[in-house]
Amino acid sequence: MLSAAGLTPALEAELETGRTVALLVLRLPEFAERAWREGKRAAQRLERLSAAAFREAAERMIRDGDAFGHEPGSDWFAVALLAPGRDGSFSSVLDARAALERIAAAISLTTGLRMETGWWPLSSPVEARDLARTVERALERGAKERERYEFLATVGHELRTPLTSIRGYIETLLDDDVDAATARTFLETARREALRLGRLVDGMLEFSLLDLSARALPASATDVGEQIVSAIEALQPIARSRNIELRHHVDPGTRARIEPDACMHALLNLIENAIKYGRDGGSVVVSSNRRDPFLDIIVDDDGPGVPGSERDSIFQLRARGLDAAARPGSGIGLAIVKAIAERIAGATWVESSPLGGARFVLRVPVFGASRAELERPLS
Repeated sequence: MLSAAGLTPALEAELETGRTVALLVLRLPEFAERAWREGKRAAQRLERLSAAAFREAAERMIRDGDAFGHEPGSDWFAVALLAPGRDGSFSSVLDARAALERIAAAISLTTGLRMETGWWPLSSPVEARDLARTVERALERGAKERERYEFLATVGHELRTPLTSIRGYIETLLDDDVDAATARTFLETARREALRLGRLVDGMLEFSLLDLSARALPASATDVGEQIVSAIEALQPIARSRNIELRHHVDPGTRARIEPDACMHALLNLIENAIKYGRDGGSVVVSSNRRDPFLDIIVDDDGPGVPGSERDSIFQLRARGLDAAARPGSGIGLAIVKAIAERIAGATWVESSPLGGARFVLRVPVFGASRAELERPLS
């Protein structure tokens, strides 16, 4: 098994031909933790165990001509797919992912340890020479891919629920003789589910694009007050179903540097979240507070609130809050809000509300603010 220094010449030689090479990377997260907790010898034993499992898996699964290596004293292992397949073609994206998952599964089965994985298409000898940096990029890519897969799986599951509901109500209207009042109730329910379905689809596209894009300030301006009024109107059917009153106190004419669709989607997620976790017959209040160069959009509810221990993790993908088992949801809405805020140099957080529940704040740049102003600490 080669070291990183031994793997680099093979990669450079292949890359000099102009071909792209897939580098598969596996990392043992427990390595650093074991070293810190139990000492260097314990970490070395773990390294020897995992290295032996990696060698066995790689020798069994990769092709003649491929190369694999491990940097002694490190927590990562790498495989370079250098050899062509039986049909003469070189590895595709699917080949790289399949080989990576097979090797990771074999190591985990042998050692009982969890492996982090990722891959990177090397296209320049520079990437081969700075192998440690390329390894990190591969693992970052792998983490994003896993997050995307989880996200799509969650959305796929969530899409089935409103679709089933809409189809059921429409089929009942077509097949059964229902009175006018019942028909209207069914249509209102179907409309509400269609709105929710649309928001899920928008969220999937928005999240998928945002995390791949660089942070950028939109050139256009959005009237935040108008967006808040529109979002509240769209969510009135859901609020009425729980007798929740939606109120707003927003200065008219305040413009922010955020795309209208992104602003609307963030507001829909925050307000619907407040409705979901607020108490029956209670209220949700949307307000704003200008703190140049930012505008804070504030959503208050009177529900159980968010414990201090959950206030950071609740914005992670698929995170669910207190009382989540009793509330419908996919755990993606707040992650989308965070992605939208970060893309425009804003922020979002949760704290205690004067109403007794949670207060979610979405901080967006005021239109006209420069990048330098936005990066300056607030007084």
